[in-house]
Order: sequence, then C-alpha cells, then structure tokens
Amino acid sequence: MQTSGKLKWLWLVIGAAAMLVLPQFVTSSFAIDIFIRILLFSFIGVAWNLMGGYAKQLSLGHAAYFGLGAYTSTIMQVNYGISPWIGMIAGGVVAMLASLPIGWLCFRLRGPYFTIATIATAQVLMLIFLKFRDFAWGAEGTTIPNLGSAPLMMQFEDKSSYYYVVLGLLVVGLWITHEIEKSWIGYYLVAIGEDEDAAEAVGVNAPKVKRDIYMISAFLTALAGTFYTQYIYFIDPATAFSFSVSIEAALVSIVGGIGTLWGPVIGTVLLETTSALLQSWLGSSVGGIQLTVYSLILMAVILWRPTGLIGFATDVYHRYVRRKPRAPEGRCDGGSIGRQGSQQAVRRPARGAGRQLHRAGERDGRADRAKRRRQDHELSFDHGISSPGLRICARLRP
Repeated sequence: MQTSGKLKWLWLVIGAAAMLVLPQFVTSSFAIDIFIRILLFSFIGVAWNLMGGYAKQLSLGHAAYFGLGAYTSTIMQVNYGISPWIGMIAGGVVAMLASLPIGWLCFRLRGPYFTIATIATAQVLMLIFLKFRDFAWGAEGTTIPNLGSAPLMMQFEDKSSYYYVVLGLLVVGLWITHEIEKSWIGYYLVAIGEDEDAAEAVGVNAPKVKRDIYMISAFLTALAGTFYTQYIYFIDPATAFSFSVSIEAALVSIVGGIGTLWGPVIGTVLLETTSALLQSWLGSSVGGIQLTVYSLILMAVILWRPTGLIGFATDVYHRYVRRKPRAPEGRCDGGSIGRQGSQQAVRRPARGAGRQLHRAGERDGRADRAKRRRQDHELSFDHGISSPGLRICARLRP
C-alpha cells in the first residue's frame, strides 16, 4: 500500500515537472495555443465536474458563470482601469452570488427538467447583455485595450506566460476538487448523486450541499471566463455566454469519467487535441469534421464505457496489472470471495437436498426457479440435511 502511494506521488511529480518545462521545448505558437486550450477546458471541466459529476446534477448552463466572470472583469478594466487579477476574483464572487437565485429555482427540478432550466438561465443572461449597449457594449462587444507587456494587467508578449497562468488555475481547481472529494461533503455529493431521496432520509441536507457546491463550481467557472477574455482580447455576448462552453465542459467530463479527479483532464486531452488536429488538417476541406468525431467518441463512451476513460483504465489495471488471488471456494462469511461465489456455495448443497427430498413429494416440481431455490433451503434446514456449504452459511438464514 505504501509502495503504491509512493508510486502515485512519483508519477505526479514527473507529470508536474514535464508540464512546467514544456513551453521551454515547444516553440510552435500553434502547439502552445493547443496546450492552453487543453488546460483551460480541463479547468472548466473540473469546475463542472463538482456539480455534474460528483452530485450528478447535469447542468448545461455553466456558460452563464463563464460569461459573468468575463464581463465583470472586462467592465472593471475598461471602465475603471482595475486590474483583471482583481476583476477575476470579483467576477467569481458575482458568479457565486448569481448562483444562489439560479440554484434556488433550478434545484426544484430534477433530471432533464433541471438541465433545460440551466440552459435557459444562460440564454436569458446572454439576451440581457445583448440589450445593454451602454453598459455591456451590446451585440458588437468590445476589444480589450492592448497594453503590450503588462503582467499586472494580465497581458503578456508571449503565449507561454498565458500557459503558466492557466496551468496555475488548473492546479487550484484540482486541489479544491481533491480536498472536497476526501471530505464529508464529497461523500454527501456522491450520496446525493446516487439517490437524493435516500440521502435526505439518512440526514443529508441535500439543498444546502448542492447550493454550496454550485457556488464553488460557479466561482471556478468565472475565473476561466476572465482568463479567456484576456487571452483573446475580445468579448461579446455570443462568445462569453456561448452554449458550446457548457457542452464542452460536460463532454470532457463524461468522456474522461464523471465523478473522478482526473477524468475532465483526460477527456480534454483526447477531445481538444483531436479537434485541433482535425481542424488544421481537414477543416478547410471537410466542414464540421470535428463535430462528427465528437459525436462518435461520445456515443462510443456512452455505449461501451459509461464510466469514461478513467473507468476503462482502472478496469484494465485491476484485470491485468494488479490481479487479486482467487479466494477458496465455498466461503461466504464475509471473506474475500465475491457475492456470486457465496451464492453458489449455498445453492449447490441446497439443490442436492431438494433433489434428495423430491421423491418424498415435499418439493413442488412445478414451481419456478426462484421458488424452488427457496423450497430447497427450507427443506434442507427442516430435515437436518446439511453440507459444508450449508453449515458455513447457516447463520445467514433469518
């Protein structure tokens, strides 16, 4: 166990070192841009995964908080000259406050109705910002003033600096997710995701837990909105509140593995890399090719690997790398044998007892399979017929 933990930390340190030195060896501006997009949507996916993965509340309206964060920091910078570093935090706070009434309304619904309600909130906010021309520049949007190299205003001459900024955001998001995952609120989220009614029945305050995690998810998503605006030097409602942001956040988590720490990162690496390469190679000749590939990947994951790439990797690891020794047959006393082995240990001697007493007419041969099994167990105990399997499991009988 200690060796496994040390190995995980070793791989984590190697991965972190590789990510830190990557811009020093990759000189292509196009490649750095792909890495920035991978890190950015990994961060958005991590933020979405808190709500949509652990709690299984399928929200497709996270673009609302992405846009609120982007507009808050941009308005503060353009109109009042406030640094986007401060505006980023302010945008996160605005998104958190906005998530309270939005969550209060949407959490009254469940399933697809909750999803539709979250979509509607993002679209309503986009229409509101389209109408406020004097306050938010309307449909035309605005460009961010280019100040050259101004790190205090989140503007850099080279893309590698943006790479390190978004890498820091991703590290923060992963750390927050890790702390939540191993805390009591993480267990509550999983319980709510599996069965909300059952979780409430055992004392979980589901509305409060969902409200708190929704606020954290909204805050992190708003940080991504601020970064993206500063990176492209432009903002308008169609970009800030784009429905594709919400879809992308959900897709990378579903493909990578919802409710897992590294699932959104793995999903983003696959989807964003595939999308960027297909656009560069076939984008001019085959329109919409990346959307087609997205659809095929998503269908394949949903049909064959609903647990995502992380679940697939975990299955392969436990099946071929870390094989567990097979337990002796016939144990059903809570040892290492599985549930199926325990059932077979009881059924075999019970069936023998049933056949032995069939000639006496005490076993109904016309009964269905499940009913015959119950009769076999009752007959064997009533007539004192026993076997090693039955003797071991006799205490399981009520």
